Amino acid sequence: MRKTILFIIALAFSSSVFGQTTGEQYADDVKSISAIIDAYYDVISGSSEKPWQFERDSYIHSQNAVITKLDENGNVESHSLEAEYIPLLLSTKEDFYEKELKREVSHFGNIAQVWSAFEVRTDLNTASDIRGLNSIQLHFEKGRWWIDSWTSEMESDKNSLVTDFLTNE
Repeated sequence: MRKTILFIIALAFSSSVFGQTTGEQYADDVKSISAIIDAYYDVISGSSEKPWQFERDSYIHSQNAVITKLDENGNVESHSLEAEYIPLLLSTKEDFYEKELKREVSHFGNIAQVWSAFEVRTDLNTASDIRGLNSIQLHFEKGRWWIDSWTSEMESDKNSLVTDFLTNE
């Protein structure tokens, strides 16, 4: 089973059928901090008919990117980008959209830190009260931006982090 999943992931990362290299296909996604964060949300969002964008997602992340998630009790789980795909591949795709609510960027030299509040929607045009906050770390190398890691925590009855972030000036 594990070999099958790894084969599917490898197949998802293979180059386009149309002969365009991955770099050419997604070059606009990594030309600025704003572009890469927009792509970050775009790759996860879409209707159930739209296929997952694993190749594009992989392209915007550095090779050893780390994903960290905190649950409502503050417990931490960290894993690789590839491990993030396994549950997606094993389940039926449903309509899912992450809509960014607010972004704050700190950028010095070739490194950047992005704070980004978002809400989770199952219908693109219907607001939701399911919200979270991402802390995204990036670096600039070889003429493009890379996501090195991101940490995500969802708002809950115990934690009003998104409300606090949205009202923070």
